[in-house]
Amino acid sequence: QVQLVESGGGSVQAGGSLRLSCEASGSTRNRYCMGWFRQAPGKKREGVAGIYTGGGIPYYADSVKGRFTISQDIAKNTLTLQMNSLKPEDTAMYYCASSSFCVRLGADDEYHYWGQGTQVTVSS
Repeated sequence: QVQLVESGGGSVQAGGSLRLSCEASGSTRNRYCMGWFRQAPGKKREGVAGIYTGGGIPYYADSVKGRFTISQDIAKNTLTLQMNSLKPEDTAMYYCASSSFCVRLGADDEYHYWGQGTQVTVSS
């Protein structure tokens, strides 16, 4: 089992920044890959960014490339999403997720453990 707790969401004006954190506990075996997803009202959940915790090239959705950065602090069991140059279309509930195995880092059906989410609201 893995427990994931997100924090850092909030309201910000367009062009601003937010830093989301996901504190993980439980089996490291089920944290082979970790990612951030988001879901806006009336829309499907989409993959924002993902990493293999053992290393490798991270995944970013085209819509966030160059603006968002995913990172991990292994010692603190924390996954972070730095979000810069935020746009109103980034408004959504953001979720942290993990899995014991992933092929497609941005695909939500590959993840088995989910946090409760943190709301991000970007105003124009």
